[in-house]
Amino acid sequence: MSDGRMLFERERRDLAEAVQLTYYRKNTNTAGGNFSFKVRDDTGKEYLIMTPTMMSEAYHGKLAANQILVVEPGTRKIIAGEGELTREINMHEAAYFANPEIKCVFHAHAPESMFWATSGLDMPNLTEATQKVKYIKVLPFEPNCSEELAEVVADEISQDRTLPKEYLLDSHGVLILTPGSTGMEALHKALSILDTVEWNAKIAYQQTIFQKLDLIDGYRSKGIKVGDLADILAHQPIFNGKIAEGKISD
Repeated sequence: MSDGRMLFERERRDLAEAVQLTYYRKNTNTAGGNFSFKVRDDTGKEYLIMTPTMMSEAYHGKLAANQILVVEPGTRKIIAGEGELTREINMHEAAYFANPEIKCVFHAHAPESMFWATSGLDMPNLTEATQKVKYIKVLPFEPNCSEELAEVVADEISQDRTLPKEYLLDSHGVLILTPGSTGMEALHKALSILDTVEWNAKIAYQQTIFQKLDLIDGYRSKGIKVGDLADILAHQPIFNGKIAEGKISD
């Protein structure tokens, strides 16, 4: 608290609103979810603005700004806020350490995306709005909150540092990693990706059914075939990469 003002008040209020928006759009559920983003104080010292544990189960997405945590990276010391640190801090810190360009780590239990995650299948990326995240890959299963899950995430990031990125966490949910000039900007990018990828997840499911019904010959994106059922079973990336990069594909 400084001069009667809450520490990082604007940022904490913004994250509290993001939690409520995500919960009531049904992009996460009472089983969990956890969000964080980076901030710096006037001296340049870095902190994480982060949701407390039980944000969904205990509070049903209705968090006040003073409940949002200000956390010192590395020591995991809570500088301000109410409640306990999320047990998923392992994954958040692993992501930030693996690629310092990541400004927001956003984990949610989005239902349409979790269909793909629990199936162990990479999600075909078909809509124009989702091309920026490119290949939507499912990561190998490790228990939630575990050091092993954090290691899987860190290993994947070290192999592919492109941002923004969304991964599917097998049987667990989605992980969105975003850059930005500020942590708040990165948070808003993550919210946009979560929402648009959820629409894409349903469309990809419907195109899968249409292929089984022989109504279409493969996954379609921007007027062309970008893959088929054999590709998805072989974990071949399915997204319209050439058109996404402004090139002509045939």
